[in-house]
Order: sequence, then structure tokens, then C-alpha cells
Amino acid sequence: MIDNTLLNELNRRLSALIPAANGLRDDLRTKIEQTVKAAFQEFDLLTREEFDSQAQALKRAEARISELEAVIDELEKRIGGNEA
Repeated sequence: MIDNTLLNELNRRLSALIPAANGLRDDLRTKIEQTVKAAFQEFDLLTREEFDSQAQALKRAEARISELEAVIDELEKRIGGNEA
């Protein structure tokens, strides 16, 4: 998991090393940012936002699974009660 502030700081520092004209500097900054992001994706790292999103999706899925388990338990009790 990678924090976007780390990416932004790395990008800012690398860009500051280049004393070129602003247009070239901005182009290079964009290319550096793209390269750094691509490198992190190769390592299957997530940004904080992606991690938080996945964690929330997992919590929703776990809650839904619990609800469905309760429904199944109730249905099994009803079926068991009718068989007696």
C-alpha cells in the first residue's frame, strides 16, 4: 500500500532536480509521475485510496454474508420444525 503523498513528494523532488524551462519541466514531471506509478503497479502496490476502497468493499461483503447466513439459519430452523 502506497500513500499518494509519497508519490507526490517523490515526483516533486525529482522535478526540482531539473532546472529546465517550465514547459519541459511540466512534461518531464508528468513522465516521471507516470513512470513511478507504473513501477508501483508492477509490484502490485495500492494507493491509500485504493486500499480504503477495497477495505470498505470487503466490510460490505462480510456484512452481507452474515445477513445471508442468518437467513439460511432461519430457513433451516423452519424446515426442521416442519419435518417433526
